[in-house]
Amino acid sequence: MSIRLRLTAWYSAILAVTLIIFGSIVYGVVYYNTYDEVEKRIYQQIKRINPHITIEPFTRTVGFAFEKATFNFQETQIIAQIHDYTTGVNIPDQNLKRVSGIEIPIPSTTPEKVVASLSRIQIDGSPFLIYQAPLSAYDGGPIIGLLQVAAHTKSEQNLLDGLQNILVLGSAIMIIIASSLGLFLAHKSIRPIGKVIEAANQIQKGADLSLRIEYKGPQDEIGQLIGTVNNMLSRMNGFYKELEDAYAAQRRFVSDASHELRTPLTTIRGNVDFLQKMWDKESGDRPNMDEETLQLMSKEALGDISDEAKRMSQLVSDMLSLARADTGQTFDKSPVPLEPLVEEVARRAQFLPHQAEWIIGNLSTLNGVYVNGNKDYLQQLLFIFIENAFKYTPEGQVSLDAFRYQDQVGIRVADTGIGMNKEDVPLIFERFYRADQSRGVTEGIGLGLSIAKWIIEEMDGSIEVVTRVDEGTTFIIWLPMIFPVPLE
Repeated sequence: MSIRLRLTAWYSAILAVTLIIFGSIVYGVVYYNTYDEVEKRIYQQIKRINPHITIEPFTRTVGFAFEKATFNFQETQIIAQIHDYTTGVNIPDQNLKRVSGIEIPIPSTTPEKVVASLSRIQIDGSPFLIYQAPLSAYDGGPIIGLLQVAAHTKSEQNLLDGLQNILVLGSAIMIIIASSLGLFLAHKSIRPIGKVIEAANQIQKGADLSLRIEYKGPQDEIGQLIGTVNNMLSRMNGFYKELEDAYAAQRRFVSDASHELRTPLTTIRGNVDFLQKMWDKESGDRPNMDEETLQLMSKEALGDISDEAKRMSQLVSDMLSLARADTGQTFDKSPVPLEPLVEEVARRAQFLPHQAEWIIGNLSTLNGVYVNGNKDYLQQLLFIFIENAFKYTPEGQVSLDAFRYQDQVGIRVADTGIGMNKEDVPLIFERFYRADQSRGVTEGIGLGLSIAKWIIEEMDGSIEVVTRVDEGTTFIIWLPMIFPVPLE
């Protein structure tokens, strides 16, 4: 059974029980008040009835008579009679005499068991409420008669029957109407959930995750549910796009890594084959060269193999660092004083291959500045930017300086090299990415800046890039300062 039908059934059952309880209370109240009025009329009439009991002194026979007449039957709807237990004769009052065809039944019990009581009986198919009380000649004497006063309750019974029919029929009609309206309202209320199910089915079938459920109703439970589902779809769509981008980046990473590894492997393999041919005395492909020329060419081939092996080693090391970053691994961090570290990097940087002028700016602002990081990774980070600056500055100058701003310290590496387009700036930190004008011209793999970005993010820092084509590029590494820690 669907939720719609179950809700309708529950609401209808609750309404039915409520109507039954309400109808029973109404019927009971009306019933009580109606027969209470009849009882009051009976008791009022009993007070007006004075049954006269006579005893013949010689024969000791008992006689009964109504000393005072009751009201007219049409007005009171009350009849009365006295039953004489000694003779078995019924003595009617004037109302009973005027009404033909009515005979009040006598109880089948013995006189001694008769007690004063009220009861409902049927006389010739008509309802009556009858009061019966035993009569005796004197207090404590034997029961010799029975007083019976009956009120005709046909109108009251018709009233109660009509009320009962109205309550039953009205309740049935109200339940039918409420069930129909409840089914309609339940269908209307549950309709948005059908849209949720439809959207979930489309997602299950691999449909577009950009689908959203339209809802213009109130922000009740269903509105909140649809809002939650739409938010979930938005997040799923974002996750799906991120996953697609990750897969695309992974494919590009594998493709670029394969391309970068293929070149040194080809060079190494070619030089190894060349050396084998040169020094294989039994091979017919050995070139006809003197010993000095063979040694010279062998030395050059070994040099190429060494260079390509170093290049492969650096590539594998960089890829390993990025793989660790992808798995969420981090490095140990501790307070590091920046001034001695940056000065050491500046000193060693002058020995790197470069053609541009190396300028060391003002580093005094780093005095007493500590950052939460790792000394080795900080040195690697600075060397990446300095080596890049040397690579892309064939002439001009490369400078290093530092400054403070609020609670951060900035280390600036600036060059006057080839620069790059502003469109390339968001992409330079991607793996294996190199600007078009430098690809194939300047040696490099394209992983350095990706590693640098990972190190900076692990230290809760940020990177700022300012560049212009043919005018140079400036990188500013922002790192949060911490309170100075005493040196041990």
